[in-house]
Amino acid sequence: MEIREENIINIHNFLPHREPMLMADYILELTKEKVVTSFEIKENNIFVHNNEFVEAGLIENLAQTCSSILGQSFFENPEANTKVIGFITNIKKIEVFGLPKVNDKIISKASLISQFENICHIFCETFNNDELLIRAEINLFIQEVKS
Repeated sequence: MEIREENIINIHNFLPHREPMLMADYILELTKEKVVTSFEIKENNIFVHNNEFVEAGLIENLAQTCSSILGQSFFENPEANTKVIGFITNIKKIEVFGLPKVNDKIISKASLISQFENICHIFCETFNNDELLIRAEINLFIQEVKS
């Protein structure tokens, strides 16, 4: 996938995560049903062990990628200082095929299967070049936190 700067969406507008738990760098494509993100594995990442990005990191990357689909409705106005909470409610199926290394740039793709209010069921995959690293079906819950 060619990454063109004019098409990149600021991930901070759609996720509450910040360092060291931010596991997506850029949103490359975003619709109400689909999202594509990129993430470069850095040596100091909390999920890097023995020069590999471990399974927990891949799952967190997928969850953040998936939550962008549902989260975009909460962050339509970046100046609003909206606070949200979100978490994985269920992982229906997960398959891990490989682990990326430090300096690899992974691409994660997610598609909405179904949604009921603030709960969604999403199919997602992560790739390193053309190599499929992980595939999963995840249920997420996201809710605005009232101050």
